Amino acid sequence: MSALALLGGEAVLHAHPRASMDWIPLVRQGLPSASVDAAVRLTQITHAQLAQALAIAPRTLARRKRAGALAPEESAKLLRFARIVERAEAVFEGAEPALSWLQSPNAALGGVTPLSLLDTDMGADSVLDALGRIEHGVFA
Repeated sequence: MSALALLGGEAVLHAHPRASMDWIPLVRQGLPSASVDAAVRLTQITHAQLAQALAIAPRTLARRKRAGALAPEESAKLLRFARIVERAEAVFEGAEPALSWLQSPNAALGGVTPLSLLDTDMGADSVLDALGRIEHGVFA
């Protein structure tokens, strides 16, 4: 599933970003809060799990839902999450195995779940690196 679809598609975003540069104005203006609901629905993780993965307080996400849009920094974190889910689905060739991998402790990541590392840039980079190693059969 694409990051676009994971965030609610054109119906929610009112745009069709095709390249990374197309996402920048959307993130700067703040993604619609409905993108959070779409991500939760499609990944079948809870709002609390998503809030933790994004390092955003659950009460803040609730306020953003009432306001209708995320702040730019929160939008960037949600997009990073969606792009990592998209990458995991490509590596594992399906949503179910990708989401299972994201929620399972991983020895290559210090025994923690990949999802728990997405709250920081370095953690997200480590998850992407692990996905690259899996894709290329390198398990050092």
